[in-house]
Amino acid sequence: MTQKVQVAVIGGGIVGCSVLYGLAKRGWTDAVLLERRQLTSGSTWHAAGNTTYFGPYAAMTRLFTSSIETYLEAEAATGQSVGFHETGSLRLATSEAELNAYSALKPLYQDLGIPYHVIDPDAVKSIYPLLSTNGIFGAAHTPTDGHVDASGATHALAKAARQLGAQIQTNTPVTAIEKAPTGWRVSLGSETLVAEHVVLAASFWTRELVAQIGLNLPLYALQHHEVITGPVSELANLDTELPTLRDPSAPANIRQERDGFLCGVYEQGPKFWATDGIPENFKEELLPAELDRLMPELSRVIERIPAFGEAGIKTVNNGPICYTPDGLPLLGPVEGHEGLWLASGFTVGIGTGGGAGQFLAHWMVDGAPSYDLPAVHPSRFSNNLGKEDVLASIKATYERGYKLG
Repeated sequence: MTQKVQVAVIGGGIVGCSVLYGLAKRGWTDAVLLERRQLTSGSTWHAAGNTTYFGPYAAMTRLFTSSIETYLEAEAATGQSVGFHETGSLRLATSEAELNAYSALKPLYQDLGIPYHVIDPDAVKSIYPLLSTNGIFGAAHTPTDGHVDASGATHALAKAARQLGAQIQTNTPVTAIEKAPTGWRVSLGSETLVAEHVVLAASFWTRELVAQIGLNLPLYALQHHEVITGPVSELANLDTELPTLRDPSAPANIRQERDGFLCGVYEQGPKFWATDGIPENFKEELLPAELDRLMPELSRVIERIPAFGEAGIKTVNNGPICYTPDGLPLLGPVEGHEGLWLASGFTVGIGTGGGAGQFLAHWMVDGAPSYDLPAVHPSRFSNNLGKEDVLASIKATYERGYKLG
């Protein structure tokens, strides 16, 4: 049996669900999302859920800001909580150059209507009393961002899309895509679907799907650790939840997780995962933790937040996340393949996924993006990039962490 639809979105993480919702909002309801297992089964299920307004690239700021707006909009439309904690964020300046770079961004945030302040070390200490301000020059403070529950946000988007008439099919693995006379043929085992448009939002699985049609996308998975501490007595004495902290010198992000800390670490010498192909039976799994690799970075986190070191480590999660050579997603049409769109390669899928889905949906429906964002266009990469060069660039990007540039 062959089903015909206007759009097939492949991938049921936060990005795919946002694309589906964005299309349905704009009237493209003859759309189906295809997920090989259950919603959030890819990288979304183990994501920390951080939703900062201040990402590593200024060009991406509008995707960050519209992501929070999109999650809260879906929550209001469906009643499905996205678990938003408006804790705010601090991004430390560990040099005068960083502080000046943060100050230079003030007009951008003013134009977007986003509260944004560059503050001195004393103000940092008053906002984050558990922090040692030794060696910092100040910080960028965005008081109205924070973090969401990644699963809750994904399901809110999915529910909102369904309410508008879009479809979602789980436990539906896509085995192949190929050009058809009227669009794209999508193979679903014993069934076939023909779509005018196909959106590939399958993270690191996207590379393998498009390899079948001669595309060489620079998408590979890196192992990324998150450390969760035991209870921290000092947190119980605070009146409010601490802001998320990003420290370029660690490099790491740290946020409060109930009565402890959750820390995402960007270690030097990261390890890749499955560069020769994703295991066919890989599902909602974590990789073996390698805590020893993280000790140089964790030592710097402890210097910054002494209470972190006193709490003890309760859990270490090591999961694969998708990277491109420059750390920016592939978002937009595939040149020379009419009707084929990419929404893959998100290193901060929760932080930008909501906005990215709306950005792409606008582009698809209106024929042009709502604003110019060439940094994410898939055409910026050649189809002839060598694997070793791609892996070297990804490694360098990951190691840079929260340093600007």
